[in-house]
Amino acid sequence: MKILSKQFVNKYKERILNIHPSLLPKYKGLNTHKRVIKNKEKYTGCTVHIVNSKLDGGKKILQSRIKVFKNDNEKSLAKRLLKVENKLYPKAVKKFLDTNL
Repeated sequence: MKILSKQFVNKYKERILNIHPSLLPKYKGLNTHKRVIKNKEKYTGCTVHIVNSKLDGGKKILQSRIKVFKNDNEKSLAKRLLKVENKLYPKAVKKFLDTNL
């Protein structure tokens, strides 16, 4: 993960999308799966959002939720969620393009 400079974000204002492995606004930043498991969340998910100057703080486009299993660890949770992310991102890009052109 890389945090983009404010100058870069401002240059492409409201044209950069990010997918984040949590149900924002929960668990902004790094180590999301570790924090989800530590806090014994029943559900987690991913969020596609517009990038702005606030870390993981832009307008949400789409979210998807999955159940956290009792035997999940960071790796198993990340692996299951990645499959969901791979389906959600194209849908979010389409929605973004359909509503912002």
